[in-house]
Amino acid sequence: MKLKLALTAILGLIVIFQVAGQTPFEFEGKTIPPGTKQHFTINLTDQQHQAIIPITVFHGQTDGPVLGITAGVHGYEYAPILAGQVLIEKIDPAALSGTVIFVQIANVASFLGRSPYTNPKDGKNLNRSFPGSPSGSITDRVADFISEKVIGRSDFFVDMHSGDAPEDLMAYSAYYQHDDKTTISEQGRQMAIHMGFDHVVVFKTTGKDYMEPDKPSLYCSAEAFKRGIPAVDLECGRLGMIEPVFVDKIVVGVKSLLKHLQMTVGQPIITTKTVFIEERSFQSSKHTGFFYPHKSSGDYVVEGMKIGYITDLFGRPLQDVYADTTGVILFMLGTPPVNAGETLVAIGVVNP
Repeated sequence: MKLKLALTAILGLIVIFQVAGQTPFEFEGKTIPPGTKQHFTINLTDQQHQAIIPITVFHGQTDGPVLGITAGVHGYEYAPILAGQVLIEKIDPAALSGTVIFVQIANVASFLGRSPYTNPKDGKNLNRSFPGSPSGSITDRVADFISEKVIGRSDFFVDMHSGDAPEDLMAYSAYYQHDDKTTISEQGRQMAIHMGFDHVVVFKTTGKDYMEPDKPSLYCSAEAFKRGIPAVDLECGRLGMIEPVFVDKIVVGVKSLLKHLQMTVGQPIITTKTVFIEERSFQSSKHTGFFYPHKSSGDYVVEGMKIGYITDLFGRPLQDVYADTTGVILFMLGTPPVNAGETLVAIGVVNP
């Protein structure tokens, strides 16, 4: 009799899952029932240093794709990290189709150590370390975990960034494009469009070394694209600051993307005047000293326009900086210190 009752209960659960169109999601040895979310703290070590990765998995009530999202690959880029804290409460798994694997802070050591660009434990830039290695330094192991356990399980992928400590950055979305990967390139394009940003940058990867099978992908979202997953970057926020307007913009963008992917109900944002940027020009400093910008991110400039100047440590002029192309400033060095060879400005070329 007990065996009969147990079988009946199991069959009942199977019927419920079939009706709901969803089965439990397995992640790191734990089972997440449909319509629920669960927080995970991943612990990694290279025997010398420790790392933790906070991850939230939202498992929808009904079947659908898996969306992977990373924030805090650079731990000093606060807007996406704070947006993740908001999205923990905004994404309702009971109203979700599919699954969201959300890496709340990929580089916790950088975040807690207030370290721009790099992990202070091993001095490596996580966004130059993909696909990583399970036997490398601590940054390599974080990259490996994200590559295998998050990106490797995703159908779509988003890596969220903002302007690090010295970067005055304009908000934009971006997608990866390759001439031989037309389907996922177009899927990424549509993802980027439907996040509601006025400017969309095209990361052209045809002929790039990091797309070769025997070369490392380096970048988090490039690893996804290299695996055949439509991949989008989001850049929103500047100078390592927390400005609610940018945090809100990220939250709205992610929620719109969920609608576009039909993971939630509703109409995504449709921007009718999207400006696509297919080429970018990067200008570097020839000197070490002080940089004084004349322009800000989002400003439109024309070739030959003076956009700033550099002095030595005594304030003596060393270099006038002129725009080498016509377009919009995507980011510009926004703090005074500058070293020879550092990028001063990135200008997105805008076609007339």
